[in-house]
Amino acid sequence: MNGWSERDHRMALSATFDGGEPRLTSALAETEPGQLWAHARSGVFGAATRRRAESLDMSGILATARRERIRFVMPGDDEWPDVLDDLGALPAMAARGGVPVGLWAKGPGHLAEWVARAVSIVGSRTSTPYGAGAASDLAAELAGEGWTVISGGALGIDVSAHRGAIDGGGRTIAVLACGVDVPYPRSNAPILDEISSHHLIVSEFPPGLRPARVRFLARNRLIAALSAGSVVVQGRIRSGSRNTMAWAEALQRICMAVPGPITIAESYTPNQWLRDHRAELVGSGAEILELVGRHGEHLLDIPREPENLLDQLAEPLLTIFEALPARGYRSPGELSVMAGMAVPSCLAALAALEAQGLAEPYEGGWRAIPPARAGLSPEELPARSG
Repeated sequence: MNGWSERDHRMALSATFDGGEPRLTSALAETEPGQLWAHARSGVFGAATRRRAESLDMSGILATARRERIRFVMPGDDEWPDVLDDLGALPAMAARGGVPVGLWAKGPGHLAEWVARAVSIVGSRTSTPYGAGAASDLAAELAGEGWTVISGGALGIDVSAHRGAIDGGGRTIAVLACGVDVPYPRSNAPILDEISSHHLIVSEFPPGLRPARVRFLARNRLIAALSAGSVVVQGRIRSGSRNTMAWAEALQRICMAVPGPITIAESYTPNQWLRDHRAELVGSGAEILELVGRHGEHLLDIPREPENLLDQLAEPLLTIFEALPARGYRSPGELSVMAGMAVPSCLAALAALEAQGLAEPYEGGWRAIPPARAGLSPEELPARSG
């Protein structure tokens, strides 16, 4: 239309075409938005698209956006995340793909700044307490380290991840398969309201649009592209999280999975990705950050097994200790033969072991005292046998 800006044309295209529609996103790489809008109105993209373009109530959409404090973010804006441009180099997947024409956003968060350090956590809508707890704990750890947690605002793992990030005092972004003003599912309305008030909700779909299956598939590529890495916590064999992980893999983002019990269907997707070596096994926020952070930024502090008394024994003492019985007793002569050591040396080693609480004499014989019980009084030691 005459007098429209590029922003106007992009908003109109986002309200006329479904998100991630390849015929739009591929054309957008070579054609100006204004020309594409003219093509849509003239029937170049088909009669159905022409009818949608002609009947578009752009003034109504903009009125809703103003009322709900929704903004439109497009390439060239300060808030536009350049990482989304990576989608332009990939073929479509499940009939969705490409760089979005723009994003509708609601909330005080700055999209480009928040996704500079972001990890997505995705998974089953029918999560178990184990999965929900894992997603929440991981999100809280990541948020506590200053990383943004991204998920899809759905039931199950998604809402657990959002809630964990909020409880961890950090930031979260919900990427929706509907308009940012549409509380879907209805049961998630309270947390979606909280996210839009204090964090950020984004979508490539215009205000008021309801969700549909193909829109979830379009949404998944954005979750993967906006993140440095994606973590799948739970997912059944046909889980949508498989699509998100496939996009993350194609985008060369870090793919991670939390293993689950083999006895439940929700473990299928993460366990399969681990079995096929397509994802890294993670069980803590520290393990995630070691993978997605800058080199050397988050070095994982792996706890070492505590040393016990045996680790400190010299070779002769260890040889004699290993020849001592835990039950019953052996004489120094028997120990000498078993250890291949002269009797005087054997007696000296036994004395040293006794001093460290690792050996005990009785009626001409000796027995071992396990390191865990070394230093206990005679009354606390197990009764002698033999």
